[in-house]
Amino acid sequence: MDLFFSDLLYLILFSISLPMVMLIIYSRKSSNPNLPPGTLGWPVIGETLEFALACQRGNPAKFVKDRMNKYSPQVFKTSLLEANMAVICGASGNKFLFSNEDKLVVSWWQRSMKKILCFPSVFDETLVRDNFKPPTFLPQFLKPEALQHYIAVMDSMAGEHIKIYWSPRGEVKVFPMAKKYSFALAFRVFMSIADPRYGEMIYHPFQILTQGFLWVPIDIPGTAFNRALKVSKFIHGELLEIIRKRKMELEQKGESAPRDLLSHMLSSLHENGDVKSEMEISTQVICLLFATHHTASSVITFILKYLVEFPDVYSKVLKEQMEIAKSKGPEGFLKWDDIQKMKYTWNVANETMRLIPPVQGTFRAAITDFTYAGFTIPKGWKWFEGKGPQPFTFVPFGGGPRMCPGREYARAQVLAFIHNVVTRFKWEKVDPSEKVAYNPSPIPSKGFPIHLRPLENEFI
Repeated sequence: MDLFFSDLLYLILFSISLPMVMLIIYSRKSSNPNLPPGTLGWPVIGETLEFALACQRGNPAKFVKDRMNKYSPQVFKTSLLEANMAVICGASGNKFLFSNEDKLVVSWWQRSMKKILCFPSVFDETLVRDNFKPPTFLPQFLKPEALQHYIAVMDSMAGEHIKIYWSPRGEVKVFPMAKKYSFALAFRVFMSIADPRYGEMIYHPFQILTQGFLWVPIDIPGTAFNRALKVSKFIHGELLEIIRKRKMELEQKGESAPRDLLSHMLSSLHENGDVKSEMEISTQVICLLFATHHTASSVITFILKYLVEFPDVYSKVLKEQMEIAKSKGPEGFLKWDDIQKMKYTWNVANETMRLIPPVQGTFRAAITDFTYAGFTIPKGWKWFEGKGPQPFTFVPFGGGPRMCPGREYARAQVLAFIHNVVTRFKWEKVDPSEKVAYNPSPIPSKGFPIHLRPLENEFI
């Protein structure tokens, strides 16, 4: 979060000129008197500073709850990330958004994200929506029938990762280790790259890139946004090399070339029949890497945290995983049926996501004026949909047309990793008072270090 405050200082210094401030104040006035209650905060920065402070203190929900109590329990207005925004609250709001995707609202990418990801037009929302929405074949590629072939890969890679990075050590930091595993797994499953050097070469620049996603887009040396732009060029360069190499393989080997997600991307067309550019494919790969590795790593980390804190839950998870370990044998790998047997462990994962959602919400943009809860939401305003077991309150993978297509992939990835940890170790917290911050996903302030103790009568 220190990166944010340095960026914010730059923003304040650049926004003190009177003409700019007057222009911003004028543009923030609305001719519609029936806007949701709330405040847009300061010119330029809005209430972004207050939200960032709540995230840094580990309680972003306080930002929302305070305004719900002050203004409305259904919807209030604010200004975050350079955008006027309506924040909905509760199950009815989630249901409304899921039911009106592409009718009243569409997904929205914050300006810094679009620049970092090299979108062809920073301000053309329609172009962004059409060219950079998830590929139409992605749900088919990630559906259970297709994922069954990758369960053994997930299991073997989790075991190898733990053998190299966990077993020789008495102490590990779970969050960065889980990210490293998830990143390498994405390279293997999506692009058939088993050589760990590729993932390791991009892994650290990728962390810098994601730090600049949701902060103010000020391209000045020293800001998180400037650093993200620099590493974006490097990452795109490496991915473009992989893409061009695969294109040659497809031309030379035909059907014998790898038939993974990258090959599908290269052979797919836009809805109008146009061929996708290499930069578009590279951008989509970056989006997939971000979506699959950061959130899954957060879930894995907090599952292990709660298993320490609730010994009775840990005992039940251990019993379930040991029974599966015995059935597959010391030399065997997990199968899809084994994943289906992990019912209690997946319940624990769901409860973890309910208590500490890996994603605090998603953004939409209004494509027309409409009314919600008696208030008018103007066209162009942004709409923040929170996560929150009544229907539409617990929605860790979203809903409606934009429901996460990788939810089964995430489930298999998380369960395979938890299986390999639980059947090998017991663990204790290094720092029982470690805090959790949000940037924007939940992050243990010290990476959640744990002491490892090999499990007796280990079956793997």
